[in-house]
Amino acid sequence: MQNKCEELKKHLKPGKRVHLIGIGGVSMRPLGLVLQGMGLTVTGSDMNSSVSTDELIAKGIQVYIGHRQENIRGADCIIRTAAAHNDNPEIAAARVAGIPVFERAQAWGVIMQAYKNAVCVAGTHGKTTTTSMVTHILMEANVDPTVMIGGYLPLLRAGHRVGQGDTIILESCEYCDSFLNFFPTLSVILNIEADHLDYFKDLTDIQKSFRKFAQLSSGGILANGDDPHVVEALKGLDYVSFGLNPNNRVHGENIHPDWRHLDVYCDGAFYTHLDLNVLGRHNALNAIGAAGAAWMLGIPGEAVTRGLAAFSGAERRMQYKGSYRGADIYDDYAHHPDELAATIDAVATMHYDRVILAFQPHTYTRTRALFSDFVRQLKRVDKVVLAEIYAARERNTVGISSKDLADQIPGAVYCETLPEVTSYLGSIAREGDVILTVGAGDIYRAGEALLKDAN
Repeated sequence: MQNKCEELKKHLKPGKRVHLIGIGGVSMRPLGLVLQGMGLTVTGSDMNSSVSTDELIAKGIQVYIGHRQENIRGADCIIRTAAAHNDNPEIAAARVAGIPVFERAQAWGVIMQAYKNAVCVAGTHGKTTTTSMVTHILMEANVDPTVMIGGYLPLLRAGHRVGQGDTIILESCEYCDSFLNFFPTLSVILNIEADHLDYFKDLTDIQKSFRKFAQLSSGGILANGDDPHVVEALKGLDYVSFGLNPNNRVHGENIHPDWRHLDVYCDGAFYTHLDLNVLGRHNALNAIGAAGAAWMLGIPGEAVTRGLAAFSGAERRMQYKGSYRGADIYDDYAHHPDELAATIDAVATMHYDRVILAFQPHTYTRTRALFSDFVRQLKRVDKVVLAEIYAARERNTVGISSKDLADQIPGAVYCETLPEVTSYLGSIAREGDVILTVGAGDIYRAGEALLKDAN
C-alpha cells in the first residue's frame, strides 16, 4: 500500500492541482485544507452542500455540488473518499483521461512523512477520544500539532487543525486496511475486537492487520497490555505496554472508585496525576494510553495533567445534550457491543432511577455478526427503544432488522422512523431518568428533536 503513497507523493507538490471526491466528509474536508496549505490548487465535489462545503468555499476552494465528469478538468490527480465507488462519474472520467486516482488514507500517508513525529492512534474502540486526549496534551505542551480526528473536538472547534509544529496526530482506522497506508513514528493500539466483518474474515484477520500496522512504526509502539487480543497480535514484537495492570510499563495506580482520579507510572516511576472530566473505566484506560504516548514523546507530566483536566469529551462521546421533563439526555457514538457495555457501565456510576436507551444499530453486517452480543448488552438497561438499522455504505442483503433485536429483549420497543423514536421517548420520560441516544448514524436527531420540543 505504501508504494501507492510514493506514487502520490509526486503529485502532492506546490503548484499541482488535486480534486477531492466527497470533499465535505469528516476527514476529506481537513485533507483539502491541509493540501491547500501545502501550496496545491484544490477543487472538490460532494453530493450535498453543507456547513463543511460552505467552510471550504469560504477558504477559497472550488466545490462542486454533485458528481459530474467535467468537475475533474485540469486535475493532476484525484483523491476519493471510501464512499466513492468506481462507478462514480468523476472516477470513470479520470480513468478514461489517464488521471491517477488515490485513496484518502494514501494522501494522509504522504502528508505525515513531512513531520518528525507522526502519532497514529488505532483500535476498535476509543480512537476519537484518545486522539482528542493526545491533542489536548500536546496543545497544552505548546507542540502546535497538526491534527486529524474522526469527530468534533470543542478545543479545536473542528475535527482537525493545521499546526506549524513538527508533530501530526491522526486517528487511524483499520477498515479496509486504511491505516496500512500510514508512516507512523509512534503506533498506538488501544484494543482489538471483531468488527468490520464485511471486510475482514474474522478476528484473526483483524489481528494480522493490526500487527502490520504496528510494524510500520519507525519509532515506537504503544499497545494495551491488558487486552489479550492485542497481546496475541503483537507476540514477538518490541512494544511499550499500557493498562491498569501494574505489570504494564505504563499503568495506573491509586485509582479512585469513580475512575476519574488516578496516578500514571511509567517504568516504575511516577509520571503524572490525572483528574478526568470523562466517565468510566474505559476512559481511564484511554487516558493512560494518551499519557503513555505523551511520555514516549518526551512531554512533561504537568502538561498531561493540565491537558486532560481540560478535556470533557469529543462530540457524541457521552455528550450531555440537555434535560426534558427532568430526564437528562446524553448522546453517544457507541456502535459495537463492547462500546455499548462501556457506555452502560459509565452511566451506572451516575445513579439515575431509570436508564432508557434508544439504540440505532450501524450496518446490517455488523448487526448480524454481533447480534447475540448486542442483545446481551441491551438487556442490561431498564428500557430499550430500537430505531431501524442505519445502512451507511450497505444494502440489506442479509435480511435483518432492528425488530429482530427488539423481539429478543423483554419490553423493547421498535420504531421504524426517528420521529417515532422521539415521540415514544417523550411519552415515557420522567424526572430521575437518563435517556441515551446511541449509535454511529443519526439517532442523535431523536434526542435533539425532544429538546427542541421542550423549548
